[in-house]
Amino acid sequence: MKQPYQRKSAVALRYTPGEAEAPRVIAKGQGHIAGKIMEQAKEHGVPVQQDPSLVEVLSSLELNEQIPVELYQVVAEILAFVYQTDQRSRRK
Repeated sequence: MKQPYQRKSAVALRYTPGEAEAPRVIAKGQGHIAGKIMEQAKEHGVPVQQDPSLVEVLSSLELNEQIPVELYQVVAEILAFVYQTDQRSRRK
C-alpha cells in the first residue's frame, strides 16, 4: 500500500551557551526551502536528526523564537547526539 505524499519539512536550530537561554529557530520551510536547509546543513557539516513530529511542532514557532520549555528535554537529546557526532568526526 502506497503512503500518501508528505511534503518535506525542515527546521534549523542554533544554540550558543551563554548567548541565549535556549535554542532558537533560525530557519524553517517546506518543499524546496526544506531541501535548501538540508543542503546547507550538509555543506557545513551540520549533523541532521530526523523527527517528523518534532519538526511539526518546531515549525509552528516564529523565526528567532526560542524553543518552549516543554521541548527542552527532546532538544537536549538532539544536541547531545550532535555533540557526540561532532566529537567522533573530529577523532577521525
